[in-house]
Amino acid sequence: MDPALTSAVATIKEHLTMTTVPQITLNNGVTIPQLGYGTFQITPETTKDAVLEAFEVGYRHIDTAQMYGNEAEVGQALKESGLARDEVFITSKLNNSFHKFDDALEAADGSLRALGVEQMDLFLIHWPLPTIGVDYVETWKAMIEIYKAGKARAIGVSNFQVSHLQRLMDETDTAPAVNQIEIHPYLTNEEVRAFDAKHNIATEAWSPIAQGEVLDDPLLKEIAERLDRTVAQVTLRWHIQQGHIVFPKSVTRSRIEENFNLFDFELGAEDVAAISGLNKDERTGPDPDSFDHIP
Repeated sequence: MDPALTSAVATIKEHLTMTTVPQITLNNGVTIPQLGYGTFQITPETTKDAVLEAFEVGYRHIDTAQMYGNEAEVGQALKESGLARDEVFITSKLNNSFHKFDDALEAADGSLRALGVEQMDLFLIHWPLPTIGVDYVETWKAMIEIYKAGKARAIGVSNFQVSHLQRLMDETDTAPAVNQIEIHPYLTNEEVRAFDAKHNIATEAWSPIAQGEVLDDPLLKEIAERLDRTVAQVTLRWHIQQGHIVFPKSVTRSRIEENFNLFDFELGAEDVAAISGLNKDERTGPDPDSFDHIP
C-alpha cells in the first residue's frame, strides 16, 4: 500500500472525536446519524479524497445518489478508509430514468456494485416525477421489494410533497422511513415537515444553507457574531434543533471540520424562532410538483 494511503488509513482508524453525533431512529428501528456528509456536485475525480477527509474529521454518514455520478468513488473511500462497514451509514438514491418497476430493481443492484457493498443503509426515490407516464407508486412498490430482499436497510423518498406521500400510504402498506426535501431558513417547508412528523417519517434537509444564499443574512450574522460561530454553523445548528437530518457539503477541509462542530453550543428558543421567521418560501432547486427531468 502507498505510504501516504497507509498514513491516511491509520489516521482514520486512530481518530477519536470528542463529538457524539445524535442518532435518529427511523420508523423501522434503523438508526441514522443526524449529521452526515453530502456529495452533491462533488465531481467523481475529487469524491474519494473528500469523503476520506470527512471520515478523518469524524463523519460516519455519507449521502450520495446515482444522479451524482460518484457512487463508485464513495465506495472506494469506504474501502480505503479501513472503517468497518457497520461503522458507516450510506444513502443513495434512484435515478429518474429508472422509475419502472423492473428498472428500479436492476438499478438498486447497480448501486450496490458501484458502492462495493452488499447492502445500502438507505435507498431513496430521488424525485416523484408526477407529470410523466411512470407512476411513482409503481416505483415505490419496487423499493418495497428492494427492502424485502435485504438490499437496503431502510427505504424512503426525496422531494415528495404531501399529496405524493399520502398516495404512497393509501396505496401500499409501507410508509417511507425518510423524506429528503429542500429546507433552509428561506424555505422552511412547514406543511411537508408537519406531515412527515405526524406519520413518523424522518425529515432530511438538502440545500441546508440555501446554496450559500443565507450566509449574508443580517439576522444570521448577528446571531453568529454573538455566539462566536459562523453563519453556516448557526444555520446547521438550527436544523439540528428542528430535528432534521442534515448533510452539508464542502471539499475544503476547514469547512468540513466547521460543519461537523455543531454539538458544543445551542441556540436559544428565541433565536430558533427568529431564524424560522426568515422563511420566504424561496427554493434554490426545482419544484417537486413540476420537475420531470430525466437525465
